[in-house]
Amino acid sequence: MKISELLSSKGPSISFEVFPPKRSDPALFAEEEHAMAKTKAVISEIAALKPSFISVTYGAAGGTTGANTCEIARHVLGCGVPALAHLTCIGSSRDKIADELKSFREAGIENILCLRGDYPPGTDASMRAGDFRHALDLVKVLRPSTFCLGGACYPERHPECEHIADDIEHLKAKVDAGLDFLTTQMFFDNSVYYNYLSRLRSNGIMVPVVAGIMPVTNGKQISRICKLSGTTLPPRFRAIVDRFGEDPAAMMSAGVAYATEQIVDLFANGVNHVHVYTMNKPDLSRMIMRNLESIVAR
Repeated sequence: MKISELLSSKGPSISFEVFPPKRSDPALFAEEEHAMAKTKAVISEIAALKPSFISVTYGAAGGTTGANTCEIARHVLGCGVPALAHLTCIGSSRDKIADELKSFREAGIENILCLRGDYPPGTDASMRAGDFRHALDLVKVLRPSTFCLGGACYPERHPECEHIADDIEHLKAKVDAGLDFLTTQMFFDNSVYYNYLSRLRSNGIMVPVVAGIMPVTNGKQISRICKLSGTTLPPRFRAIVDRFGEDPAAMMSAGVAYATEQIVDLFANGVNHVHVYTMNKPDLSRMIMRNLESIVAR
């Protein structure tokens, strides 16, 4: 099923994000097969929670490969859950992207999240000047296809863009090129999302905007996460990390409670579709769904 069809539903829904195992050295085939089997088992547990869809990350060049993304997305579909395959274009050629699309079609994947991807460390000028420099270039290539296309957006602006007005202008170009929906980067203050959505609408961006929520359960990771994503922490959440960050069990409970409160507030204010960055953590996914079981449409 296409994500655009799911987003037409009026009832509250939750989707999750997972990542495939990284491709290892070909000489370590047995280890890679073990990692793939372990990942599939974890994702089967998450799929059993019946989320509206599961997205599968792609990763930067040198990391997770498209082949593994396709295989995991195929597994998600086999679990009876719609799959959203991430596709990054930085460093790719048109021929490589065409091969990826062929694999996606053969796997029955209907939904693609169009991303530029991060420049790997030490990226040279040749990669930066390849066939695809921005996600917009990928959207333009994919739009003639029948895939449902999603894109990423940043409520607090993209870390590489100095002004949010410019960031929204770039986003509108992607939407006008043919995106069907958007998913936000994580945020920890719902007012940031509400204000951002208002700005998008006033700039003519009318596609569905799925709210991205990350339950933070590890206090040591939060600074790195925020630095990479450009996300700010409200004082209320900083207090939680300061108080419980050194106690894993307490931080898990506090992080889930905070994320649950965010999601309930979003639902109460008419935001029906929330994407949760629980990654490959079925226990965390279960805790979120258990807290929302009387609210979320199954």
